Amino acid sequence: MIKRLFSFLLVLPLLLAACSDGDSFTTDPSHRLLFTADTVRMDTLFATIPSSTYSFWVHNESGSGLRLRTVRLERGGQSGFRVNVDGSFLNPVVNNLEVRDGDSLRVFVEITAPQQSSPDPQLVEDNLLFTLESGVEQRVNLRTYSWNALQWHDVSVSSDLVLQSALPIVVYGGITVQPGATLTVKNTTLYFHDGAGITVHGALLADSTLFRGDRLDHMFDYLPYDRISGQWQGISVRPLADGIQLTDCELRNAHDALLADSTTVILSGCTVHNSKGSGLWARDSRVALSNTTVSNSLKDCVALLGCQSLLDHLTLAQFYPLSANRGAALRFEPSQQAFTLTCTNTLVTGYADDVILGQVDPNSSYTFTNCLLRTPKPDDTAPFRDILWEQKTDTLQGTQHFQLVDDYNMLYDFRLKPESPAYEKNIGRQQ
Repeated sequence: MIKRLFSFLLVLPLLLAACSDGDSFTTDPSHRLLFTADTVRMDTLFATIPSSTYSFWVHNESGSGLRLRTVRLERGGQSGFRVNVDGSFLNPVVNNLEVRDGDSLRVFVEITAPQQSSPDPQLVEDNLLFTLESGVEQRVNLRTYSWNALQWHDVSVSSDLVLQSALPIVVYGGITVQPGATLTVKNTTLYFHDGAGITVHGALLADSTLFRGDRLDHMFDYLPYDRISGQWQGISVRPLADGIQLTDCELRNAHDALLADSTTVILSGCTVHNSKGSGLWARDSRVALSNTTVSNSLKDCVALLGCQSLLDHLTLAQFYPLSANRGAALRFEPSQQAFTLTCTNTLVTGYADDVILGQVDPNSSYTFTNCLLRTPKPDDTAPFRDILWEQKTDTLQGTQHFQLVDDYNMLYDFRLKPESPAYEKNIGRQQ
């Protein structure tokens, strides 16, 4: 018993010392905090629209506890930044925080930036100041670029409207073009919030317009949301609408980029890319596509059901990266009416061995002339004239036709390489 008591008395000072060291706090100015980032760079955002939440860690590895007299924003909350430190919001300051040796604090940062005086993105920054009990002040820089934008909420176009804006337009809820009305969009970028899109009962005319989602931030450091499909709803042209005509436009990262039923679709010089559903799905419609690229759709890039279609100088590239169960590059078949399809100077390729799916009936007709097609050569070659039949064993095939296909970073450039056989034969979209 005496031996045990003696041993305990020997160990007790060590235990007390350990407890004392862990609970001790220093005012030595050489003891400082460590930050996982000295600058928090937030993505460009639209003015007055809340950002995503960013975070970083504050570590104490100094060997002693540190007390923070204050944590505050240098501009006193006038910059639009909102900060939460270890569960406490700066309003406008947090006082008397303790960080024991070996412990950490997590800091969360958001911003709703005010309107800017310039139409171009402007730098917004502030410093988050950590003042220790020793008087030492440490700082983390917070910065983003804020961009003025017009905001549209559930817009109904009931009479002819011409839209041309130097500022981006952010659309919430959607745009509906009513019967008898025409919406004309020129030299404008429309940013659609999740679930928003355009519904056309009248007519939509667009020239030099970009249609895309409204997220300007990143899913990962290397991957912005603007490369992720399904960011907005797309354009839906309803039965008996006057139709749409798009010239030199781009639709990217929609759910179903373009749906058309019993109407007219004209696309010239356009890009339709990275759809979570269909690129272009048209039924019982008049369709004319020229000098256009439709690429990377979870469903079909182009599906023509019972349509009267003219396709010329297209690039249909089915390399959707997020599913092996992707649709065809080109599908055509009867619907309520027979179809006619005239396809000239067009490149149709993709990852699958066969990216063209066609069904015919006695009342339907189709021809392909001067095309490169990734599909088995049919027994009946009468509808096919001057065709390059692509196979996976070809020396140059699939992704090798194009300037860039990077599935990991989701970066694509579907311009043809000069060494592609399609380039020499004037097949595919002409840039």
